[in-house]
Amino acid sequence: MAQLTKFGRLLSVGRAFYYQGKYAATKYGVINTISLRTTASNVLARYQSTDAAPKEEYHSIIKDTEKPTGEGTKHEFQAETRMLLDIVARSLYSEKEVFIRELISNASDALEKFRYVILSNAEQAQKSHSPDRSLEIHIGTDKQNRIITIQDTGIGMDKDQLISNLGVIARSGSKAFLEQLKSQNAPTDNTNNIIGQFGVGFYSAFMVANKVEVYSRAATEEQGYKWSSDGTGVYEVQPAEGVQLGTKIVVHLKAECREFADEDTVRNIIQKYSNFVGSPIYLNGKKANTVQPLWLADPKSITTQQHGEFYRYISNSYDLPRYVLHYNTDVPLSIHALLYFPEGKPGLFEMSREMEAGVALYTRKILIKSRTDNILPKWLRFVKGVVDSDDIPLNLSRELLQNSALIRKLSNVLTGRVIKFLQDQSNKKPDEYAKFYTDYGIFLKEGIITNHDQVEKEEIAKLLCFESSHKDPEVKVGLLDYISRIKDGQKTIFYLAAPSRALAEASPYYESLKKRHQEVLFCYEPYDELVLMQLQQFNGHKLVSVEKDMRDDKAASDLTNLGEDSLKRSEINDLTKWLQDTLRGKASTIHATTRLENHPCVITVEEMAAARHFIKTQSHQISEDRRYALLQPQLEINPMHPIIKKLHKLMTTDKELAALLAKQLFANAMVGAGLVDDPRTLLTSMNDLLTRALEKH
Repeated sequence: MAQLTKFGRLLSVGRAFYYQGKYAATKYGVINTISLRTTASNVLARYQSTDAAPKEEYHSIIKDTEKPTGEGTKHEFQAETRMLLDIVARSLYSEKEVFIRELISNASDALEKFRYVILSNAEQAQKSHSPDRSLEIHIGTDKQNRIITIQDTGIGMDKDQLISNLGVIARSGSKAFLEQLKSQNAPTDNTNNIIGQFGVGFYSAFMVANKVEVYSRAATEEQGYKWSSDGTGVYEVQPAEGVQLGTKIVVHLKAECREFADEDTVRNIIQKYSNFVGSPIYLNGKKANTVQPLWLADPKSITTQQHGEFYRYISNSYDLPRYVLHYNTDVPLSIHALLYFPEGKPGLFEMSREMEAGVALYTRKILIKSRTDNILPKWLRFVKGVVDSDDIPLNLSRELLQNSALIRKLSNVLTGRVIKFLQDQSNKKPDEYAKFYTDYGIFLKEGIITNHDQVEKEEIAKLLCFESSHKDPEVKVGLLDYISRIKDGQKTIFYLAAPSRALAEASPYYESLKKRHQEVLFCYEPYDELVLMQLQQFNGHKLVSVEKDMRDDKAASDLTNLGEDSLKRSEINDLTKWLQDTLRGKASTIHATTRLENHPCVITVEEMAAARHFIKTQSHQISEDRRYALLQPQLEINPMHPIIKKLHKLMTTDKELAALLAKQLFANAMVGAGLVDDPRTLLTSMNDLLTRALEKH
């Protein structure tokens, strides 16, 4: 099984490579050769920057114009700050590559703060140099000298801000900026894209750097400054000339981290974490963030083609979305979600509960986790997409979710919305939903089995579909449909599990209900009856298997009006007593029933679904005697059936043949109940019965 799962995973990845490449070639003609090491998520990024793609003009603001002037002042980090710096640089982040994400996020905040000043403060806008300048982020790589540079055209910092923002760990300049606005009762409508919260992201650069240099010039200042540190506890600040407006960070990489000065590596990291930053990002003069954050766009403005391209981008797949759920709300949480339901059938790996979730978590367009397990429940792991929320609390590294109560609320809101969306689809487009249910119904059933909330289980149950004894074959109905046809105040929903409709309609358990014209849901799929047993009730109606209904029907034991074609009461008593002795250790109890017409006998157990599951999964581990002791099968005989009447005669005229017949009837009833793992085990006893019967002729 493990090898098969591994094969399925490799096959899925191989398909993704092939079809992503085919899609790119179709759109742009010729694409670069993609190495086997290239992940499927990078294929789109690759073809967007090939020579065959539309040409982009080179545009970079990174220039070596900065020159320190005058004497610098050295400052020491405090002892506590020095220790925190070590923690940030060595322990806080699980992946070194996130330092690029953090520096881009800081640059984005600087741009957003400058944008806010220009839009909200006319006086400061007038003081700002070049208030109409383009708001951009530029990244340059120098592999030979192991240098990566990140420069923005944002609000910049003066000397005091450099010391306070970069000299004190856990002091967030962005957070201080927002708090200042709040204290001044200034409007904050244009600050929603400011990301920083904790003031530690900048120091992630020391995971990979021998030295970090920062050149910055505040938007309202003529003088620029240089801040530099090797991360060992001392930093220096000095005036500098030739500093452009905004901030430039020069990271001198350690020898073992030279990969982060490679253009392709940096482009992949941008595509992974920062592709949807609101401002343009240029890498070595070429725009790197080319995909738009569709989840923030007007749903009516997005075309089917855009959805298809975006779905392939975020899901690493080659098919198209079957359904699109674009959901925006501010209550009870701020949520922007764009969720896709795959068109293709789930593969072997997708069926496994070990499969990773397909939803990426963002906050203000910055990737937090590409696969977030606790945003949607495990049974919705087939859903792909993006969830962006301003309300998500994060720990310092933005890699672990912190407030579990709030995350549960977010999960509950999204899960409820997905269920409601599918309910709407089942009502508006039943034919399309029927195809979806055929492919993905197993996940919905898993949601009921694994859920502990009865209310949510019943909401999921509205999505279930079954054939009905009152409808034509292939026509499926839901539980609400069934309830809508109930008469006379009935509070029970009957269901019968069988491999096919033919076997269901021929089942001995269905005979009496069919005669009463009672509607029964037929369950053919694996685990259907376990799902309904776990559900227990729906909309105030009990879910009852017809086998259990037969076992609990006391009226069926009333033998006062058996008719002339039946055994007499005394004969029934003699036969049941003899059968009790003959089938000792197998049948727990034996009695006659009036609910059978065409079958000689039937087996019932307390919980048929659980019993069948036990037989399929565990019965081979225990002895036959122990198996019967656990199942406690009850044999119910039909006193009007010719075989039962013949058995009554044989128990006095040919005890050996009668015993063989009784045991075969019991075995046949066990097969009919689905409580025999391998019916081939009955061949020996059947042959013995035939041999003994033929001896009479």
